[in-house]
Amino acid sequence: MSVAADRARPGAGSVAALDSRAARAHAGPPGGLKRVFDVTLASVGLVLSAPIWIVVPLAIWIDDGVPIFYTQDRVGYRGRVFRVWKFRSMIANAERGVGALQARQDDPRITTVGRWLRATALDELPQLWNIALGDMSFVGPRALRPGEIEVAGDGRHELLEDVPGFEARCAVRPGLTGIAQTRAPRDLPRRQKFRYDRVYITRQSFGLDLRLIVRSFWMTFRGAWGTRERTR
Repeated sequence: MSVAADRARPGAGSVAALDSRAARAHAGPPGGLKRVFDVTLASVGLVLSAPIWIVVPLAIWIDDGVPIFYTQDRVGYRGRVFRVWKFRSMIANAERGVGALQARQDDPRITTVGRWLRATALDELPQLWNIALGDMSFVGPRALRPGEIEVAGDGRHELLEDVPGFEARCAVRPGLTGIAQTRAPRDLPRRQKFRYDRVYITRQSFGLDLRLIVRSFWMTFRGAWGTRERTR
């Protein structure tokens, strides 16, 4: 798949134009077919994954104790903040002293079991509840945290809300998977990942969603989420 993020960085004018087209491409709520699909797949997933809800908490508890779950506020459709749940993959109080800092590929805060959870994306499994409730969709831009920061190339801490493309992302429900989640390396700067998100917003279709979901299942089966730059 050709993705705009693989090209040279566009100028400020072209970025603004792309953001405008992305916002116009999905100014209203997601279609009924997508919502029915999300609810159905989330419900089936919750039933079929029942054994995992026993194995994963036990593994986390043996490896690093409690808490088992990690909960965060995330920015959703039209900027609405909602609560998301994940299986904990980092040490307790991982943000003490650093704030809402994005995890890196070899982040020392990630636990032993957490590395396996992240490689298979099983840490995201509790978000099936968010999809069923309508906070999220299966496919869309990654749900970001209010006030989330990233270390820029020059060492500055940059608010993601200030990165071009953030507003356009809020025109759709955030997703469990998407083009950026499956194609972009984990350590790619958000500024570049947002371009992948804009490509999805402007080109989204039910067929594209199905292809991304199938690719995501394949990456989970292979445990390839941590090394996705080598799975294109």
